[in-house]
Amino acid sequence: MKQLFLVFLGGGIGSVLRFLIGKYLNSPGTGIPYGTFAANILGSLLIGVILGFAIKQNTLSQNQILFLATGFCGGFTTFSTFAYENHVFLKSGDFTSFAIYTIASFVIGFLAVFAGIFIVKSV
Repeated sequence: MKQLFLVFLGGGIGSVLRFLIGKYLNSPGTGIPYGTFAANILGSLLIGVILGFAIKQNTLSQNQILFLATGFCGGFTTFSTFAYENHVFLKSGDFTSFAIYTIASFVIGFLAVFAGIFIVKSV
């Protein structure tokens, strides 16, 4: 039950922060949704740092990993919103934004995870 609460609490904090970033950076109908993009890339970097630290230092408990990685990063990042925004691009015929957003999200997201792990290994 404690683990469920930790994921719930971390996810709630991450979701609220993602909402605030989206509120200030996303502008409907004006191209790339920068808020969602920023949250997903930052969340990818954070999960790389968190899990890289957990592996390198072996000092994070399973509960801390659940709170930070599963809860916070899981609530902060959003695949469902990313998928919906791409649906909107396709439906409106904006294939350029669709391609840029999709490719950039995947490539930069993966690179952010690797960068997070690399940063921790370098310190």
